[in-house]
Amino acid sequence: MTTFTRVRAIAMTSLSLIALAACGSDDPAGPVTPVTPANGTLVVTVSGLPAGVNAAVTVAGPSSYAQSPTASATYSVAPGSYTVTAAQVTTNSVRYNAAITGSPATVTSSATATATVTYSITANPTVTLSGSIAASRTLTSDTNYVLRGFVYVNSGATLTINAGTKIVGDTTALGSALFVLRGARIVANGTATAPVVFTSQRSAGNRSPGDWGGLVIVGNARANRTGNVIVEGSNGSVIGANQAGTIYTGGTDDTDNSGTLRYVRVEFAGYATLTDAELNSFSFAAVGSGTTVEYVQALAGLDDNFEWFGGTVNGKYLVSYEAGDDHFDGSEGYRGLNQFMIGLQSFYPTPRAGAGAVSTDPQGFEIDGCNGGGCVAPSGANAQSAGRDEGLYNMNVFANFTMIGTPTGVTVPGSGGVGAVLRRGTGGYYLNGVLARWPRAGISLRDSTSNNRFQVDSLIVRNLYFAENGVLASGANFDAATNFGQESAFAARNSNIVVGAGTVTAASLFTSFPEVSGTTTGASFDWSPAASSPIATGGLSSFAADPRIAARVGMFITPTAYRGAAAPGGTKWWAGWTNYARN
Repeated sequence: MTTFTRVRAIAMTSLSLIALAACGSDDPAGPVTPVTPANGTLVVTVSGLPAGVNAAVTVAGPSSYAQSPTASATYSVAPGSYTVTAAQVTTNSVRYNAAITGSPATVTSSATATATVTYSITANPTVTLSGSIAASRTLTSDTNYVLRGFVYVNSGATLTINAGTKIVGDTTALGSALFVLRGARIVANGTATAPVVFTSQRSAGNRSPGDWGGLVIVGNARANRTGNVIVEGSNGSVIGANQAGTIYTGGTDDTDNSGTLRYVRVEFAGYATLTDAELNSFSFAAVGSGTTVEYVQALAGLDDNFEWFGGTVNGKYLVSYEAGDDHFDGSEGYRGLNQFMIGLQSFYPTPRAGAGAVSTDPQGFEIDGCNGGGCVAPSGANAQSAGRDEGLYNMNVFANFTMIGTPTGVTVPGSGGVGAVLRRGTGGYYLNGVLARWPRAGISLRDSTSNNRFQVDSLIVRNLYFAENGVLASGANFDAATNFGQESAFAARNSNIVVGAGTVTAASLFTSFPEVSGTTTGASFDWSPAASSPIATGGLSSFAADPRIAARVGMFITPTAYRGAAAPGGTKWWAGWTNYARN
């Protein structure tokens, strides 16, 4: 081999070795580990809701990522696209809708993206109720409801009203009212913080008694009037009214159930659909004992704030502020039991123009045995004693009541201003109550037919306290000689009525009882007995000594050592859900 050829071969071999070495250096020593991008940050800011109210926000992203923040939040997330949505929030009957910016939010490695959720108040929808409610229905607090004309809940239907719901009477359809007919039910379950409110459509400061009709419940219990007797005012010229009226007589089931009223207010009601035919704030017509009524208030009604026509419905925790007529009116064989009641009359309100007139005889209690057509006289008796043969005397029980009348200087309608008027053949029991500041008298037993019940102990008055009554009648607490409720008559029946000294005022009896004015609110009142108040004691603390009372009240009425609606140092059961306003 020539020298040239040998050199060329060596060179080629060297190049091959170099090439092989170069190729070998590209081979990995082991498996390759992929590089993971760093997380980014997603910030979700939430604003516009009241303190303590949770948002309804959802965050969705890659690989089924999901979060549900209830307030502003920060998340460490993988890079990608994230969608933020928000649902409507309702709190205290107010709706909040959300506006969202920055969604979808694109998050990149080691960077921050922000999505903003801003809530703001939106108007609740308004729904008009009119005509008949023929099928069961629920009303909710996030909707405004307007009663237009007479609205009837028909037999077989249940109207459920959730806590916090507000229903107003249409002021363009005068006399608008809700009728829960026989065989129907209303289930209105408010709470102390979110009562169910029926009120005027007009704004605060512009409201008046008679702005709308009221709440009427018709049951299937018995009453002591015969024939087809209609609810007063139910045949008036109101949009949607049945001109034949609503009949409530003829019931047969004293345990009938018309539903539940719990934490319910009725305000500025009582329109007169006809002359001298006003609707009441609450009308219970032949309502049975299966019905629940507790924590209910009537405010500034044109006619009676509470009226019972026969029936057996019981009640606890009843409040009546400022009535155009009577605070509590029972008649026609009403046999229900009621305990813990407050009535306040500080002035006589002016009705809405054209709505009717304030009564000429507004009282605290006005209790009748029977009055009007259909009061058929039992054998050998006055028609006002209707019910004797059928066992349907008016035999209501009212226990632990605090009833306060008007202060000096208020003009009292001609025949009004009495704490309790018992008449027309009524029986009934009145226990552990307070009647104070009634300008005409504390109590009046008007006629011989009621006195008959009194003498045979089917009308019992026990352990009451009177103060500051009778400024229009030289300090009268009892009837003058022309009627039957003289002090000596009550003393003879062991009534244990204490009349406070002339220096004792109504205001001094309670923990907080202000001079009421247009700026007074519901929170102004504390009906608990003041320190050393005479009503903190003196109650009928046991019913065992009188089997007639024990048998009548059963387990529903609790004996108390105090008089009036509130226990010393006890639960302030009226606080938070009651309202006070003059207009």
